[in-house]
Parts: sequence; structure tokens; C-alpha cells
Amino acid sequence: MRNSMKRITLISFLLCFGMIHYSCNNDDNTTTDDTPPMDDSVITDDDIVTDDDPIIPPDKAGQVEFFNPSKVDDGYVLINDAGNDRVYIMDKEANILHEWDLPFGIGNDVELLSDGRLLGIMKAEDPDITYGGQGGKLQFVNPDSTVEWNFDYSSPEYITHHDVELLPNGNLITLVWEQRTVEQAEQAGSSLTIPIFPEAVIEINPTTDEIVWEWHAWDHIIQDHDDTKENFGVIADNPRLIDLNYVTDKEGDIMHANGIEYDEVNDLIYISVNFYHEVWVIDHSTTTEEAATNAGGNYGFGGDLVYRFGNPEVYGNTMGERRFYNNHHPRLLSGTDIGKFSIYMNGGDLNQSTAYELLLPNPFTLLPNTDNEPTVAWSFTDTDLYAPRVSGLVKIPTGNRLITEGDFGVWEVSEPGEILWKFEGQGFFWRAYHYDRDHPGIIALGL
Repeated sequence: MRNSMKRITLISFLLCFGMIHYSCNNDDNTTTDDTPPMDDSVITDDDIVTDDDPIIPPDKAGQVEFFNPSKVDDGYVLINDAGNDRVYIMDKEANILHEWDLPFGIGNDVELLSDGRLLGIMKAEDPDITYGGQGGKLQFVNPDSTVEWNFDYSSPEYITHHDVELLPNGNLITLVWEQRTVEQAEQAGSSLTIPIFPEAVIEINPTTDEIVWEWHAWDHIIQDHDDTKENFGVIADNPRLIDLNYVTDKEGDIMHANGIEYDEVNDLIYISVNFYHEVWVIDHSTTTEEAATNAGGNYGFGGDLVYRFGNPEVYGNTMGERRFYNNHHPRLLSGTDIGKFSIYMNGGDLNQSTAYELLLPNPFTLLPNTDNEPTVAWSFTDTDLYAPRVSGLVKIPTGNRLITEGDFGVWEVSEPGEILWKFEGQGFFWRAYHYDRDHPGIIALGL
């Protein structure tokens, strides 16, 4: 049981006698909608190093356990350790092969590009908006850790957070929290009496540092709280709109998107929205002006949701099965898996996580009182698999899956669900990415 009973006993003893003060590393204060947000001062058993924890040599990332070595993929793993602000590449023996020095720390996501650079969202020096997962900086970082490009986007009114994606045209898309004042929130029919921070997506041209496209959830909200407001309506009759008052217990961070993915074939953007327990799909083919309306773009809906899935309850739909209870790492599959979508379902209400691959409908339909949910193509869970925060899922070309269990480490499982390998480290793991040994980025690093 991962020494959990020993840790619980030790923690109780230490807390009773006031001998220690620790704070946990929290990516996003992710909770379910029935519980208050986690306090960054809370001590958890996974955050405390005890005498039972092994001493890890400096060139080792942690411990590994092989369950079926012959089936383990012989690739490399890039680890995003948000708890220790570390990004490194390791082999399956947990030998650290390359590590970057990132003085600002990671705002969560960092990926290796084909030329050996990192693309990452880093932390602003002194952010005004400090929800878990905040960033404020986008950077290209060279193999020697020098910063090739930096884009700051942090103020009292907005901040980039959690995730960034490179588009085929060389531009970047990223998530943004943007403040709405108490007065603005009240005018929009919010049931809260505090500033709120809905989501936005911006696209940046790194050559000019211009924001060349943007989408704002604020332009696509509906509410049934205040019938004197223009956006008052029946939630269930408007599945392409976002219920402003679905979340009322998160201290202003009412949506908490935590992942973004781009569909090059269909020019769509997928957004993992943790507190709504679902994924939103929006049309990137719109102009910025069209994205603020409900018309235009390839799908004709402007910036309204083209599709959504994971939690039909969020838009008053009694049809279709709710599968998501908090979710991270939206990812489109490719090749023979085109049309499939993977995600890590944290399972906050269930105390059990599940890794899903879903077969998306084609074409998308999003209708009231209709089962709009995708079908399950593959899934994996285990009694030991549970991380209420962060975490992710990557399909390896061999067919194995790399599952990041945020407060433990990484699993590798086979297509039939056999556990092949585990990595356990003393960190807080946002995501892990697989790279073949002949990947151009790995070659560029000289590994």
C-alpha cells in the first residue's frame, strides 16, 4: 500500500506534537463541486518525506518497478514535476538523461519540440492572480536552458495558465484567466458577489508578439438566476452556451480550464474544464469578431460551443452518461486512432481515477434532451490509481499507455490493461510525455 499506513501514523504523530510545518504542492486546488477548495497549507501524506522514503541518488528521478520487462517500451519519458519546478528526461530505469534549469518554475505544461527546445508555460515573477496552475510567461527554452523567446501576459486583470500548444503555423494558443468585476458579474447574472475569473483562449504570433486571435467564454454564457438580465434563459434548451452559475464554491475561479488541444484537421480547439467536469470544443476558424458571436466560422456557430462532453448534467441534459469527475490532459489521437480522444478522469467524487480513450462522433451533434456523449473505445483503472489533481494519459506508438498519477508517478500499461512498469518519485507530477529514442528532439539533445 505504498507505506500509506506508516505515513498516516507518522503524520498524525507529527501533527499532534507540532513538530513540523509543511505545505503541499497544489497544481489547481482541484476539488469536486461538493467540497471546498483545498488549502495550500494542508499537509498530505504524499507531501511529507519520511524515514520510510528511499534516498534517491542525484542522477535518479525515483524508483521503478518492472512487472513485465519484455513488454515495456524502450523509450524516454519527459517529466513535468510541478511540485519541484523540475523538467527532465529519463529512461525507464529512472536515470535522468537531461534536465533544464528553469529559474521561473513551470506554470505546469512543458513539452519537447523536434529541435530540442522546450515550449513551456512558466510562472510570472510576482503574479496578481494566484490560483493553482497560474503561469504568466510563455517561453521557448534552448537545450542549454537559455531562453530564446519570452512572452509575459500577467496583470491584475488576466494571466495565462496551465497549458500552451504550438500550432502548425508557428503561433501558440494558451489558456487565460480574465477578471470580471463584481459589477460586471452581477450584470451578467452571476449569483456570486465577488470578482470572477472566466476562461479565455488567445493565439500569439511569437515573431511579432501580437495576439492574433482570441475567444472568451464570457461571450457565450447563459444563466437562469436573474430574469432581468439579457442572458437569462433555459439552460437545457441551450447546450451550446455555458451556465455561468454552475460553480459557486471556488472563490472566483469558476471554470478552471487546465488543458488545451488543437485539431489541425478540423481547425478546432479542445479545452478541458475541470470544475465543469467536461471538455469544450470551439471553432478556431472564426475571426476574433465572429468568435464573440454565435455565427460564423466553418461550423456556423461563431464562438458558441461546437461540442461538449463528459458531463451532460452541466447543461441540464438528463440523457447520456456522466463520465467525468474532474479531468486533465485532453489529447487527440492520430494515425489509425484518428477520431479518438484521450483524457485522465481524476475521479474526485469517486476516489478512483480512470484513463479514457473515447471515440468522438462524426459529425458532432449537440442537441437538447439528447445523448450527445462519445463512446468509450478504451479505458483503464485500478484500485491503486487515484490522483484527485493534475495527471495525464499518453498513448505510446507500440500501443502501450503512459499514465501519470500526479501524486505518485507514472504507470505503463498494455492495451489489454496489464500493468508493465511503474515509476514513483518524490514530486507532484503534472504530466509525463513519451518520446521514442529516435525522436528528432531527443537526437537534437544528443541522447
